[in-house]
Parts: sequence; structure tokens; C-alpha cells
Amino acid sequence: MIYLKSHREIEKMRRAGRLLASVFLKLADLIKPGAVTAEIDGVAERVMRDAGARPAFKGYKGPGRSRFPTATCISIDSEIVHGIPSQRRLREGQIVGIDAGVELDGWYADMAGSFLIGKVDDIHLKLWRVTREALYRGIEQVRPGNRISDIGSAIQSYAEDNGFSVIRDLVGHGIGSHLHEDPAVPNYSFKRGDTTLKAGMTIAIEPMISTGDYKIKVLDDGWTAVTADGSPAGHFEHTIHVNDGEPEILTLLEDTRDPWLSSDIVGD
Repeated sequence: MIYLKSHREIEKMRRAGRLLASVFLKLADLIKPGAVTAEIDGVAERVMRDAGARPAFKGYKGPGRSRFPTATCISIDSEIVHGIPSQRRLREGQIVGIDAGVELDGWYADMAGSFLIGKVDDIHLKLWRVTREALYRGIEQVRPGNRISDIGSAIQSYAEDNGFSVIRDLVGHGIGSHLHEDPAVPNYSFKRGDTTLKAGMTIAIEPMISTGDYKIKVLDDGWTAVTADGSPAGHFEHTIHVNDGEPEILTLLEDTRDPWLSSDIVGD
């Protein structure tokens, strides 16, 4: 069931989104060669809790899975999403995806971005640029009267035109008073079970793109999803409000800058 949010509820999600964006601003200086992923996660959790929010991922229980143990997902190279922070250190040349969610006063925001570690090769740089741009191609389709499939079609077309693949088994989702709500938001074209966008809907759009094949497998930890062929993957995500006019990104910084277009976060 899809729940349309009131202006008051959207404002609560906006506050959660701005807090989450500020977490990524804090993390940006830490994401460099030699950084320990568990330490990055620890900073993220402290920032969330100091602001009165709860890390939405920590303790989250997916179907048939153990509870997720950390505040963030940190996924490296062929890891697409749900990587568990540990004592691993980041290395020059990697692409690293960080995904995080918060619950603030009963309302959620969800956000993810990929970071390039030091100097990278051309394929990693292209992957980063294409995945980020694919997010905005999808966001452009968010307006009342369009359909969820329009978002996925825009993302898929852009990724494939650039020689990459869209991951099929992992998708975006509705979000609001729960981290995951209806509808599912695939990053590819589809026809069956489509949904018309309406003002007041809130969704998380999160393209996950591979330089190789779209097939995945899950590691023995029960969480970490990796590309089956070992190719690197990118991941970007924003929480979006379906507005009467232009789509509203809810995961913006306090000064309304978009973190994924801000040079002091992504370095572009």
C-alpha cells in the first residue's frame, strides 16, 4: 500500500534527509587510502546519535537474514551493496559505496554514494560518473502522472548506452514512516505491476551499475551482494518527494546543496 504524505510529514522527512546528508559531509574527509571501514562507520553512527537520530540500518532484519550489525553499508569494488564495515582498509584505486539511513522522530531518509579512492583507472572513473548521472536521469522522471517504470527506463538506457549493466536483483523503494515501503523502484524498464506517481509519494531512487554483467551473488555473511563476474559496481541514492511540480530531493545539506554535486564531498 502506498501512503501519500502530508506537508507536515514531508517536513519531518526533509529534516531526516538533511541530517543524513550532513553525515556524508562528515565522512568525506575520512574516505581515503588507509582508512578503516569500521572507523568510518563509527563516525557515522556517532553523528546520527548525537543529532538525536537512530541508525536505520543497525539491527535491521531482512527476510531470512541475521540483523545487520552496523550503521552503514560500505561496499568495495565488486561489492554492490550491503558490505559490512570491518577492519579492512581502503586502498588506492578502489571505488567504495557507502549507504546509510536514519530514523528521526519516526521518519526515515536513505542515501548512498560512491567514492573514488586516490588515483583510479579510467573504467572506475567512468563507472563513477555514469552511476551518478544515472541517478539524476531517474530523478528527472519524478513528476505526477509519470510512472515508476519511467524512472527505471531512464536509468537503464543511460547505463547501457555507456556500455554498463544495471543490477536487476536490487532495487529502490518507497520510504516514509518505514525504511522500506511500497512501491518497489527498479532501475530498469518493466511493464507488469507498474505504478503511477502521485504528489505526496516519497521514494528512494538508487541505481546500482556494473561495468560487467548484471548478475549477482550474496557472500556467506548473508548480506554482502557482489557482482557474479567480479566486475566493479557503483551506487548512488537520494530520497525523493514527488512534488506537484519539480521533484524535491530530501537528502540535501542544510544550505540546500546536493551532496553528490558538491566538490567538498565527492571531489568532482
